[in-house]
Amino acid sequence: MDTTDPFRAFEYAGWSDGGVCAGYDEHFGTITIQSAPALLEAAHVVEGMRVLDVCCGAGYLAGLAAERGAEAVGIDFSQAQIELAAARYPNAQFRAGDATSLEFDDQIFDCVVNGIGIPHFENPDAAIAEAFRVLRRGGRFAFSVYAKPDEAIGFGLIYAAVQAHGTMDIGLPSGPNFFLFSDPSESERRLAASGFEKIEFRTVKQTWRLSSADELFAAVMNGSVRAAATLRGQEEGALKKIKAAVEANLPDYLVEQEYQIPMPVVVASGARP
Repeated sequence: MDTTDPFRAFEYAGWSDGGVCAGYDEHFGTITIQSAPALLEAAHVVEGMRVLDVCCGAGYLAGLAAERGAEAVGIDFSQAQIELAAARYPNAQFRAGDATSLEFDDQIFDCVVNGIGIPHFENPDAAIAEAFRVLRRGGRFAFSVYAKPDEAIGFGLIYAAVQAHGTMDIGLPSGPNFFLFSDPSESERRLAASGFEKIEFRTVKQTWRLSSADELFAAVMNGSVRAAATLRGQEEGALKKIKAAVEANLPDYLVEQEYQIPMPVVVASGARP
C-alpha cells in the first residue's frame, strides 16, 4: 500500500484504527445502509452477477448483494474494516485492496459499487478509471456521496459552527473537497472522462436519528477521521462555542423526543459501453 501521499497516509492511518471503524459502523452505518438498496439498484445488481464493492467498510453493500444472490467481493485499504465485514457477512468475500490500483484482471465484474468512498481518495479519478477497467461491457458503476452540507444537515450544522466559532485551518494534509462529487455536473464530467455512458443521478433520503447533541459529537469524534481531526484541532474555548451552536439549532429537527437529521446522498452511476 503506497502511503507516500500525505493525504492518503492520513486517511490510511485513521481508518486502520479498529476503534474508528467500529465507531463509524455504530454511528454512521445506520445512516449509509439506508441508501444501500438504491445504490445496488443503480448498478443493476441481480442474482448471479459478479459484484465488486470498493471501499466496502463494514461490508453493507457486498453483504446485501450476496443476499440478493450475487457473487460479491468487497475490498478496503483498512484491514480493520475487512475483519469487521468478514465477521458480519460470511456469504461475501472480503480482502484488503487499493481502489486506485485494483488487483483484478480487466472486465471481470458485472457491477462495481462504492458507498461514500469517493471523498476519501487522494485521486478519485484513478478510482473511477479502475472501476471502468474491471467492468465488463455493459456493466454499471454506481457510487454514493453525501449531498452538500445545506442538505446533509448533520455535516452542515457542524461545519457552519466551525466556520463561525473556530477554524478549518488546523494543518490537515491537503485533500479533495469532501463534497466535490455532491455536484452532479462534477460527477458527470469525471465519469464521462473515464469513458462511462448512460450516466444517471438520483438523490436518496436518509435520516440520522439522535437523542442529543452529545450523541452527534460522539459520532463525529469516534467514527470519522477528517471531521474528527477538525474538531480536535480547535481551541478548547472555540470547541465549546461550536458545540453550543450545534445544540442551539438541533431543536429545529426534534420529532417525538428524538432529533431526525436529514442526511441525503447523491447516487451517481454509469455504464461501460
